[in-house]
Amino acid sequence: MVQHARGYENKPAPLLNPGTGQPMTAAELSGVFCDELVAQELNETDAYIPIPQEIRDFYKMYRPSPLVRAYCLEKKLDTPAKIYYKFEGNNTSGSHKLNSAIAQAYYAKKQGLKGVTTETGAGQWGTALSMACAYFDLDCKVYMVKVSYEQKPFRREVMRTYGASVTPSPSDTTEVGRKILAAHPGTTGSLGCAISEAVEVAVTNEGYRYVLGSVLNQVLLHQSVIGLEAKAAFDKYDIKPDVIIGCAGGGSNLGGLIAPFMGQKLRGEADYRIIAVEPASCPSFTRGKYAYDFCDTGMICPLAKMYTLGSDFIPAPNHAGGLRFHGMSTTLSQLYHDGLMEATTAVQTDVFEAAEYFARVEGILPAPESSHAIKVAIDEAKKCKETGEEKTILFGLTGTGYFDLVAYEKYNNGEMDDYIPTDAELAESIAKLPKI
Repeated sequence: MVQHARGYENKPAPLLNPGTGQPMTAAELSGVFCDELVAQELNETDAYIPIPQEIRDFYKMYRPSPLVRAYCLEKKLDTPAKIYYKFEGNNTSGSHKLNSAIAQAYYAKKQGLKGVTTETGAGQWGTALSMACAYFDLDCKVYMVKVSYEQKPFRREVMRTYGASVTPSPSDTTEVGRKILAAHPGTTGSLGCAISEAVEVAVTNEGYRYVLGSVLNQVLLHQSVIGLEAKAAFDKYDIKPDVIIGCAGGGSNLGGLIAPFMGQKLRGEADYRIIAVEPASCPSFTRGKYAYDFCDTGMICPLAKMYTLGSDFIPAPNHAGGLRFHGMSTTLSQLYHDGLMEATTAVQTDVFEAAEYFARVEGILPAPESSHAIKVAIDEAKKCKETGEEKTILFGLTGTGYFDLVAYEKYNNGEMDDYIPTDAELAESIAKLPKI
């Protein structure tokens, strides 16, 4: 697992205790997270952290994941570009999330815990964690963003099949959930809301800890197996990608995909153009503020310095996919702030158009999240056709869309529209950022 690149000293800002304004200590974090995960989160010295054998054995079920040359897509686009995608959907959970879920469940079991709590947006993370907990015989409590709970019943039922309890968030089962419902009657929820509820349940139930599916350094660390495999495959055939593209919600798959390539870039060994693609309805990078903010709506989690829309921001209910977190990974935020990567947005009708185009040409029905990267990869390939440049493009295909057919149905019926928050709406949420 890649932790960071040696020689790059501009490290992400630390998590802060909201009460004291001081960096969070291992002792403070261990009340919420598993001990080993806390150690990984705070580790600033090890370039690599070994993967335990039990996790490696589990990975053998579905890893290495394929790095695929999109020959049919190249031909359809009539482009000189060479297009590759790293496909992470070839496991029952349907996405890359299982890479971190199994690691976090392993450390929880090793610590002797009864179970874990978490949030999930579109449901990929909750699905993956329910699988991992079933494997290690751990209890799993999932708080699912309410709009996704209602739009994605099949994803919910997969979680329940693996033994997890699934609660729509915000709910009246927690103190923070009741406060959010009182402040926002009829709200369809957000990841920030669900995180608050999951953390409350973890800290008020003995033998439980909270686990997170994205954003944190530990999660990007686990997901770096994606980039390590991709780079190993490219190196084997002496291929170097020019452009690397990933969808960005909290940052786990993008951070994992780019890890070894960004390491080379930071050390001056190679250069890559790296593009983060986020939904226009939740534009943390492109329209957010780089500042300390709460990771959750209930303001009970540590403060993280990140590109954020404000912890009070709730995406529009017509936003059909995941990628609905109000902030972004501190690591990716620092890299973006330093100009080492780009960011762009895509509206959801364009995203679904690209998804169906890809499905008809390459034969895989992609997740809406992944389709943000597909859309921009197609755009880049079209630019190569216009200029005649033979660039090599890599994008992350983070998972399949077979549990997202309600969203596909809305698109096919012409019932999907593109909501983009106004500057005034974002300003209202950003104005509530903590004064640090």
